[in-house]
Amino acid sequence: MRIFKIALFLSAVILLSSGCASKQKNPAWVINEVMVVNENSYMDDFGKRNGWIEIYNNTAKTQDLGGRYLTNDRNNPKKYPIPRGDVLTKIPPHQHALFWADDEPFNGTFHVSFKLDPAKENYIALYDNDGRTLLDEIVIPAGMLANQTYGYLKDGAKYGEEGETIGTHLERVTPSSNNAILEENPKVVTLQETDTLGAMLTITSMLVVFSALIALYFFFKLSGNIAKGMTERKVAQSGTLSAVRSHTHLSGEVLAAISAAIHEMREDQHDLESTILTIQHVKRNYSPWNAKRQSLRELPK
Repeated sequence: MRIFKIALFLSAVILLSSGCASKQKNPAWVINEVMVVNENSYMDDFGKRNGWIEIYNNTAKTQDLGGRYLTNDRNNPKKYPIPRGDVLTKIPPHQHALFWADDEPFNGTFHVSFKLDPAKENYIALYDNDGRTLLDEIVIPAGMLANQTYGYLKDGAKYGEEGETIGTHLERVTPSSNNAILEENPKVVTLQETDTLGAMLTITSMLVVFSALIALYFFFKLSGNIAKGMTERKVAQSGTLSAVRSHTHLSGEVLAAISAAIHEMREDQHDLESTILTIQHVKRNYSPWNAKRQSLRELPK
């Protein structure tokens, strides 16, 4: 009886082990999403559009991609060595790294030394630091459309229940973001269906902005008038020249001229001029310039 129980236990352990072994385990690094042709989608830090490769950290710890290799050639695993020492290659748990397939490695760490070809299948692989240990690989089918991506419906979920690879064409382009839609906003979905061109959203946004600007204009104008009235009342109570100005329509320049004139008059700065006119009677009825003697030449003495 005891031998029978031991045999039954060992059979159960073997069945469980074989069942666990048959289920494929997702790798620690997953080539999560790939765009081959980029016409009007995501741009790099140089304002250019090229194909890109998204790699996902499928673990609960921070991992460093520095020193590993990306390639699109099965015979050349070390085609693009990811530089060491870049803090940006340290990927937090369940986060993404985006590499640009632009064949311009001198543009930075995340610009690889090869491009993707939409006319054929694209093999992409990630190798470990030794250049021999394969970490993950994916095959992108030929004929990828512009702005279309290929990857997994859920981040890091490379294998299905039967251990098969479940890569597919994705409906949403999600560089450096979750492939799966975590939560749909019904209002956004309805707006996308009813306003495909975004005209209604644009008009509504403009109305909100201009309405807010108009409201701010009237608010500041009203508050300015209230503050001005309070200031004028205080000045009027003080009895100064400013009080006169607050109750008159004269400009500041005119009031300043009047004030300067009053000051000069009080300080007696003006010239004192005589107001007496002297009139003398003319004794001659003719002008000396009309005398004939004045027109004759006189001989020198």
